[in-house]
Amino acid sequence: MQVEKTVFISYRRTDIFIARSVQKELQLHGYDAFLDYLTIDSGSFEQVILQEIAKRAHFLVILTPDALTRCPEPGDWLRREIEYAMQHKRNVVPLLFEGFNFRNVETDLTGEWLPLLRDYNGVEVPAVYFDEAIDRLRNRFLNKPLAMILHPTPASRTLPVTTQPPKPVQPPPPEPVLAEVHFEQGMKHYRNGRYIQAADCFTKALALNEQLVDGYYWRGHTYRLRADSRRAITDWQTAQKYQPPDRRADLIHSNICRLSGQFDEALQIITEAIQQYPADAELYRNKGAVLYDKKDYDGAIAAYDEAIRVNPEDAFACFNRGLARASKRDMAGAITDFTEAIRINPEDAAAYYNRGNAYRLKNEPDKARADYDKAIELNPQDAASYNNRALIYGQQGQTDKELSDYETALRLKPKDLLVRKNLEIAREQKHKRA
Repeated sequence: MQVEKTVFISYRRTDIFIARSVQKELQLHGYDAFLDYLTIDSGSFEQVILQEIAKRAHFLVILTPDALTRCPEPGDWLRREIEYAMQHKRNVVPLLFEGFNFRNVETDLTGEWLPLLRDYNGVEVPAVYFDEAIDRLRNRFLNKPLAMILHPTPASRTLPVTTQPPKPVQPPPPEPVLAEVHFEQGMKHYRNGRYIQAADCFTKALALNEQLVDGYYWRGHTYRLRADSRRAITDWQTAQKYQPPDRRADLIHSNICRLSGQFDEALQIITEAIQQYPADAELYRNKGAVLYDKKDYDGAIAAYDEAIRVNPEDAFACFNRGLARASKRDMAGAITDFTEAIRINPEDAAAYYNRGNAYRLKNEPDKARADYDKAIELNPQDAASYNNRALIYGQQGQTDKELSDYETALRLKPKDLLVRKNLEIAREQKHKRA
């Protein structure tokens, strides 16, 4: 029997870089690996996706700790893709990244088919052994004829294998698809430190699906990072109305307590959640954030250490540990952490900005300016990067560039009194030298 080398890769848009790495590695070994980029328009999305699943022998699903959290929502496309592959007896292979564990997502495995996902043999893919794991995937999981694959099946349903594209069953309206596209674009902006753009995308997603819990959750974080606690708490309180009781509910409740200054209650909530989900890096990150806000920087660093132990590729944890170390005036340690965050996600403008700050405080202006340059390249709307690069230009006597950066920063953030004051001082100094 012939071994087929056709593969469909299913993933959350937040995991696009992982999915592309898998696709590239398989293509290097002669596989026809399909990846549904965001270039498919919403009108043909369903038809193209379901046809591609049906005609390919192998179905890989990228599983990271948060990949399945939105599967219980109506019209969730990752769930539909997984169920469709199961129903049409594709060779389903879960790829487990970043410490993913099925024990932590029990409440997300809803419906008739999705709970069967844990019955399929999966491949753990540690970051440091990516090549070895993909070799094992090819040699042990993708080298079997489709007819030899055993499929877990609900007792109530069976569907014949077909090589023709099956007729779609109960297609969802286009709004959930578009909402997911906007949400995933928002997550890309968020991961890369572009919080204003992220909030705009989450708002568009919520306009199409007002029960999108993750939209409120992550938009709340964008408000928090922009020091707008009132709107952050409002978003999280709205998310609570739609969120079933699980780890995400604990995270939401803890964040509300944290921004309300109820640090002990926030710590109690998150500590109990960690006892229930000890392999969840996001919970450790949340604990670290609460301790950071309490100015317990050693405790925060220890919590981030645990998050990184669970998931060595957690860029958020590396970044946050860098902030905690910087708060202890450990600039060398902060630079190490920000550099690691950049290695994991080289598109993170916030990591370059904060590493630039650490270099500036270490009196290494050239390295600081290079990082501010990169932060501005990645996020031209970041007023803080212009302001801090202007400080470097001022120290180096490049007055025209200093003034230009302060003016740009003030244009981007006209109510920032510090930038306005810096600009006034720079203009006065230039006038005195004239």
